Amino acid sequence: MVALQLRGKGYEPFLPVYKSRRRWSDRVKDIDQPLFPGYLFCRFDPLDRMPILVIPGVVQIVGIGKQPIPIDDEEIAGIQAAVQSGLPREAWPYQQVGEKVRVECGPLRGVEGVLLNIKSSHRLILSVTLLQRSVAVEVDEAWVTPVAGGPPSLSVPAQVQCGP
Repeated sequence: MVALQLRGKGYEPFLPVYKSRRRWSDRVKDIDQPLFPGYLFCRFDPLDRMPILVIPGVVQIVGIGKQPIPIDDEEIAGIQAAVQSGLPREAWPYQQVGEKVRVECGPLRGVEGVLLNIKSSHRLILSVTLLQRSVAVEVDEAWVTPVAGGPPSLSVPAQVQCGP
């Protein structure tokens, strides 16, 4: 509802979601759930935030005290690429450790994150540091290369051959 009201006021909100399967007594249904429950993203002038704060459902703008703190553009771009890719994704606990990789192929080309092996598949973990929240996106291990300066890894190829 907040995203709709922001859009109605001329802002461009970004509410990343994922599909979640819910079971009721008579059926199973896929529903959209927010990747970051309780948060949505929006560009705005920090000196003119009152139009946002008066929207029902808005509790506060993330920041330090009353000073809004912007989310890193690369982090938002990574989350947007994950949502637009159509690849399976899910909310994930925030992580700081692990090998940083760059995606060289596929719909997430150019995005950097942490590569993990979860349930026999590879996931790229994309984090929003300020919120200390993360998203896991399923990727092909062959699509990624280690980011320069990171520790070497035997599980990640040094060179990637992208298909058509």
